[in-house]
Amino acid sequence: MWESIMTYEFLYEVSISVGIFLLFLILRKVFTKYIFHLILKLAHKTPTDLFSHIWLSFEKPIGWLFVIIGFNVAASFFPYIDPRNPIFVHIMKSLIILMITWGLYNVASASSIAIMKINKKLNVDIDEILIPFLSKTIRFIIVAISLSIILQEFNYNINSLVAGLGIGGVAVALAAKDALGNLFGGLIIITEKPFSIGDWIMTPTVEGTVEDITFRSTKIRTFAQALVTVPNATLANEAITNWSKMGKRRITFQLGVTFETPKEKLENTINKIEEMLKKHSDVHPDTIFVTFDNYNVNSLDIFLYFFTKTTVWAEYLQVKQDINFKIMAILESEGVQVALPTRTLITTKESESMMKAATKEKDRVRERDL
Repeated sequence: MWESIMTYEFLYEVSISVGIFLLFLILRKVFTKYIFHLILKLAHKTPTDLFSHIWLSFEKPIGWLFVIIGFNVAASFFPYIDPRNPIFVHIMKSLIILMITWGLYNVASASSIAIMKINKKLNVDIDEILIPFLSKTIRFIIVAISLSIILQEFNYNINSLVAGLGIGGVAVALAAKDALGNLFGGLIIITEKPFSIGDWIMTPTVEGTVEDITFRSTKIRTFAQALVTVPNATLANEAITNWSKMGKRRITFQLGVTFETPKEKLENTINKIEEMLKKHSDVHPDTIFVTFDNYNVNSLDIFLYFFTKTTVWAEYLQVKQDINFKIMAILESEGVQVALPTRTLITTKESESMMKAATKEKDRVRERDL
């Protein structure tokens, strides 16, 4: 009789406990499917996306929070589990702290994307390298604080841990010398700002477009589409040429015309090319040189030196092509030909006849002198 009563009470308590847990699972489903999406729609109507990012960051942590709270409430009805047990209380508090940390970690991750959007929209001068770097730093701090709170929750002395880290700091610094060098190299790159994400740079190590910078390294996409990872310590100690910072792009070359070109036509050609460059809408007007530069072996050389307004590679090539066509039209209108490398070959018979003619000329000169 007594045993049947005990069994009935045990089943009753277990069923209530399981029912409470299932109820919280249902509430979690209702919250995720209806309430969460309703609040998210209201958040989308706000002027900025900040609240939406925060709410989305806490979506999964809040869902798991329902599970944790449901388990905590169900445990108070479940036999053999004492919810007032210190270990149980510490575990529940630690789980809640982990959920809050998870949400804040997601907020720190999403905030970098939101700040980048605001930066582009408002044209605020915030370096694109600094944003992800700060985001990673904030995430690291959030995790470190969370772990320290959880350790304190289990009565672990944080002061002894910090003291231990101080004693072993020298050994860690020696073991992680390269890692620390890369970290400080990354800080130098961020503070001095020799380049930003998306810039085209050239160093003795690599040339390409900057894609990302982390605590340890910088990722650069080469023009062959290979991804090169350069340690920050190496990059910070190298000469960096930032081609994206060009205000204009240079074009210079020698244009060789034939020796048969008359002086007047050469002058007209030079003047027309210079006038064409000065009137060209895509040529920078500050520096334009078109001069008769040199008597070459096979040509009369015209020196051209000027800059395009655009620095974009594709646009630069289009401007260069257009100028080349215009120069070709000027040469055709003036009847000036581009010089080609030439070589004179003398055969054996021609050589003998030339030698005889030279000998006769010498004899004639000698007789005249006598």
